[in-house]
Amino acid sequence: MKKSKEIYEAIGSSLSALANEETYDNLSKDNKGNSPMPSVARLQQAVTLCREIIFPGYFAGSSVSSESLQFSMGVNIEQLSHILLKEVYAGICVMESRNADFDKKEAIGRSNKITAEFIEWLPELRRLLCGDIDAMFVGDPAATSISEIILAYPATRAISSYRIAHRLNSLGAPLIPLTITEMAHSETGIDIHPCAQIGERFSIDHGTGVVVGATCVIGDDVKLYQGVTLGAKSFPLDENGKPVKGIPRHPIIGNGVVVYAQATILGRVTIGDNSVIGGNVWLTRDVAAGEVVSQMDCQAEKK
Repeated sequence: MKKSKEIYEAIGSSLSALANEETYDNLSKDNKGNSPMPSVARLQQAVTLCREIIFPGYFAGSSVSSESLQFSMGVNIEQLSHILLKEVYAGICVMESRNADFDKKEAIGRSNKITAEFIEWLPELRRLLCGDIDAMFVGDPAATSISEIILAYPATRAISSYRIAHRLNSLGAPLIPLTITEMAHSETGIDIHPCAQIGERFSIDHGTGVVVGATCVIGDDVKLYQGVTLGAKSFPLDENGKPVKGIPRHPIIGNGVVVYAQATILGRVTIGDNSVIGGNVWLTRDVAAGEVVSQMDCQAEKK
């Protein structure tokens, strides 16, 4: 079907307006015109490579034999390092290239250092994720094998993305850690901020709707069910009426805590070791070690 004259005129008019730099300058204020931009597609490839390196044979679409393992893993690590180096550098450029003192050579050097330290950390990533998966297997009566947890459980994808992103964030990589966890959020419905501090053997059952805020501190052997929110209360305002950012505002969860479905815990409260938070609870106070908190307890407090 042939396009009409009106369509061509509309294309020309729209193109002229959209290409006007004044209309998109605010969208690109963090990025100098010719600086590289991170790629969501390449970051997804990096996360998949990490998972395949940690769990050989599960995410490559083909089996891996003991004879070919070192070769295939070497290829994956080499490819991962190549992608990460580019993406870390792109993230630095977006966030810093408009600074007057931006030094391209220094940024490249920093990107190499971050990438090298991340690659060196991969054996620790395996140790952490094996602990998480074991906790999910032990804690889920419906689980019939470790393999199904690795391959099928959304929590495995969300927690592995978090641990990758958290390490990159701790090494000083800007922008891409949050991009990685938000990709997992879109894929699984589990939203874990890369700045959150989460201990070992962390498990999430079902998972949809779980939110873990940026300044959360979570201990070892913690289990969350679907719909749990570890969030913040309203922001305090500064003298100009603007929200004060960068302050601890999310819960501290002790070791061995279980938080059941749809519970909401807000503010910088401390939930003591081995406590149990019941389903549908709205909680804005500290909880003692070993305490069991039910919805009825919270209703009594309101009265």
